[in-house]
Amino acid sequence: MLRSNLRDALKDAMKTKDKRRTSTLRLIIATLKDRDLAARAKGSEEGIIEDEILQMLTTMVRQRKESIEAYEKGGRVDLATSEQEEIDIISDFLPRQFDTDEIQTAVEEVIAEIGAEGLKDMGKTMGALKSKYAGRMDFSKASAIVKDTLGA
Repeated sequence: MLRSNLRDALKDAMKTKDKRRTSTLRLIIATLKDRDLAARAKGSEEGIIEDEILQMLTTMVRQRKESIEAYEKGGRVDLATSEQEEIDIISDFLPRQFDTDEIQTAVEEVIAEIGAEGLKDMGKTMGALKSKYAGRMDFSKASAIVKDTLGA
């Protein structure tokens, strides 16, 4: 589903001659093909699954946010603006992101579900969150919330 949406969006961007959108979508599709090849090398016949595509897109957004910070510190507003445009395009293919309160609620639910009792269960908790909420939350924020919740 997501793969076909990306291909259709690329075709539309090419038809409308939207250079920024076209180049960003080509980058996404190229990254997806690389991940598919790596997955096939490990024995998967179809490449990566939908949840892994969402994680890939989330990673791409996070990388661009980090780049924006660096560009702004370096006084390169033009490059920061370009990165933000890419974030906006990539975000079109992601589900709505959880806010901090929603992440807290999800963390508490997962902790209760798996019976996590302390920081020793942090890895298990994060794994459950990633499988259940792929692409819908910032896992660096979730990690901090899990640590606070389990450490308390």
